[in-house]
Amino acid sequence: MSSQDYSDTYARDRAEIEDLMARYLFALDYNDLDSFIEMFTDDAEFEFARGRVQGKATILETVKGFKKRIGEHYKDEDGNPAVLRHVLAHTAIRVDGDRAWTRAQWFEMANDGPGKSLKMGTFGIYEDKLSRIDGRWLFTERRILNEFLPGRESGPENPIRTMDAAAAL
Repeated sequence: MSSQDYSDTYARDRAEIEDLMARYLFALDYNDLDSFIEMFTDDAEFEFARGRVQGKATILETVKGFKKRIGEHYKDEDGNPAVLRHVLAHTAIRVDGDRAWTRAQWFEMANDGPGKSLKMGTFGIYEDKLSRIDGRWLFTERRILNEFLPGRESGPENPIRTMDAAAAL
C-alpha cells in the first residue's frame, strides 16, 4: 500500500486540497463558474462522460454547455430546472512535494423526486492530479468517472492502488 509520509506538512497539504475539492463543488453547484475555473492550471485536462478537453477556456465552455443540458434534463415536478447538489464522500490524498493525487467518491442529489423531494441521481469517482503553483493547489487533471454509465465505471481495481501507481511514475 501507500508509502505516504504523514508529516505535519501532509496535514496542511491535505487540508488545502480538501478545501479546493469542496470549493469546486460549491462553485459548480451555485453556478460560480469564475471561481470554478480558477481552480485549474492553464493547461489542465478535464474528462467527464462527454469526453476530454484541455485548457481553461475550453474547460469553462464545456462545463457551461454541460450545465445547460443538465438543467434541461433534471426537472422538478413543476417543470423547473431541479436544484442539484454534489456531495463528496471519502477521499484519499497522496502528496509528493508540489504534486498530489486524489481519489474520492461523489454523488449527486436533486429535488426532482415526488413533491420536489430529494432524489439521488448519479455517483462516481474523482481521479485528480494536482500541482502546487505559487503556494496554491490547483487541478492539473480531473477525471470524473460515472459508476452508472457503461464504459465510465472505475473498474474492479481498488482506486487507491491506481492512485499510488500514478504517484510512483
